[in-house]
Amino acid sequence: MSTEEKIKKELIQRFGDAYKAFGLNKLMGHIIALLLFSPNPLSLDEITKQLGRSKGPISQIVRRLRDKRLIRKAWMPENNRKDYYEIEPEVFEHAFRNNLELIKNNKRIATQLKEKIKSANKTSLETINIRMKEMELFYSLMEDHFNEFLNDWAKERAKVYK
Repeated sequence: MSTEEKIKKELIQRFGDAYKAFGLNKLMGHIIALLLFSPNPLSLDEITKQLGRSKGPISQIVRRLRDKRLIRKAWMPENNRKDYYEIEPEVFEHAFRNNLELIKNNKRIATQLKEKIKSANKTSLETINIRMKEMELFYSLMEDHFNEFLNDWAKERAKVYK
């Protein structure tokens, strides 16, 4: 096995493990890693072959990755009958923004439940009320930090393309 193949294999394995650790589908990580590694767009058939998986699951995951703006369709002039895919240029930022949306959703859940608890006006709900206040505060602070990071990232990324 060549050095290139060893690095590719390790990248695919590590991304699969990382995605699984985040509670996501391991195959998502494998596809992202493969497309990160590939200098050219790959067809669904090529992705399927290189990962040694069947087309159904690959196709389903590719759709999900496109919905999350982590990969995109690429135009290939030599073959207009197949769909080709490549990594989104801002893949890491999009992944980060996807996580930010989860944080915002958790904050909304806490805010909505806190309001329902407040309107119920029951002393038996005091414990959950305190926990929802804490949850709302936690995710508000996290959202602020994420937004600050995105501002910092925009400045850093601009330096790369000067």
